[in-house]
Amino acid sequence: MRPLASRIHVLTGEGALSVFAHANELERQGKSIIHLELGEPDFHPDKPVLDAAKAALDAGKDRYCNVAGVPALREEIAAYLLRTRSITVDPNNIVMAPGCKIALFLAMMALLEPGDEVLYPEPGFPGYPSITRGFGGICVPYLLTEKNHMQPDPDEIAAKITPRTKLIITCSPNNPTGSVTSDAVQSRISELAVQHDLYVISDEIYGRIVYSGEYFSMLRYPGMAERTLIVDGFSKSFAMTGWRLGYTIAPPQIVPAMTMLSINSYTCVAEFSQYAGIQALRDSGGAVPRMVAEFARRGARFAEGLNRVPAFRCLAPEGAFYAWVNVADTGLSAEEVCRIMLEDAGVAAIPGAAFGPSARDFVRFSFASSMEMLDEAITRIMKVSPAWQSVVATR
Repeated sequence: MRPLASRIHVLTGEGALSVFAHANELERQGKSIIHLELGEPDFHPDKPVLDAAKAALDAGKDRYCNVAGVPALREEIAAYLLRTRSITVDPNNIVMAPGCKIALFLAMMALLEPGDEVLYPEPGFPGYPSITRGFGGICVPYLLTEKNHMQPDPDEIAAKITPRTKLIITCSPNNPTGSVTSDAVQSRISELAVQHDLYVISDEIYGRIVYSGEYFSMLRYPGMAERTLIVDGFSKSFAMTGWRLGYTIAPPQIVPAMTMLSINSYTCVAEFSQYAGIQALRDSGGAVPRMVAEFARRGARFAEGLNRVPAFRCLAPEGAFYAWVNVADTGLSAEEVCRIMLEDAGVAAIPGAAFGPSARDFVRFSFASSMEMLDEAITRIMKVSPAWQSVVATR
């Protein structure tokens, strides 16, 4: 048989899904597992959202629809972004997608040529370098370090810009670190983008899940409207992971390309789910602030518990729902620490190298689980921590 396309061999999977598969196998064998590996809220959409989906189905909203998205939903997204992020967006510049991954994939497809360089955060979402390589781009990570409080360093980004740089990817709040990029840092990145005539993809999927202060979208900075593509969706902030509802906000000159890519891939997003999305954005019952408040409470308590585990060091989460833990002092690799936690304690978490090689000393936990389960996870981890305490003692 003839070989597959070479691009397939440069794509990579996600560590969360491989850990999830192993954890599921252990569960099938009868082991109790606390799943802290997947970034999925343990909440479900509020009842008005479900009612809106049912009403849409009853009304026959299960047909082909506008490729870019139902106009009423795009208008609602524009109103929502003005209300929650203080940015003004033309509904005609919004293109719906069946999930944020597809939105990200098509945005990068629209922008990248082979040989283009892409600056992206490390640690960061594994899709950034994977998709870049798939389109023949060159991956150029900029590092988020503990000593810099997991903030991007604009001077490092500036030093890595070359004539071949085409795109900067930003993500705030960040997956996996839970850090929120400061206004000053984002402003400096925007200045670099304008100075060097670069595009920016701003991954804002966790934009509502911020625990203090004001959230600054990349579109708030001068000169960014004509070069910024925002990728966002409903999975995290509205607990609608299985609904596969995402979108891209693109400059007017890029919208036709995004629409053409939509036509040639998924045709349109499920109509009834878009009508449910309208109700989710309106959030008549206040479900989003309640969920965010609960995540803030869980994150603070879980981080405190993780910091009691011998040789663990956890920064306080600022947004999203991830605890980012330095395990270098255990004397074991993060992979081995995760193996012990999963196989001996029944707690599933992800080794940091899944988010880039610079994160090899870290472990990511998702605290999108009940407080009771998080407390139990700390208890279980404490019980197996002698496995690395004995290593430290013999060093």
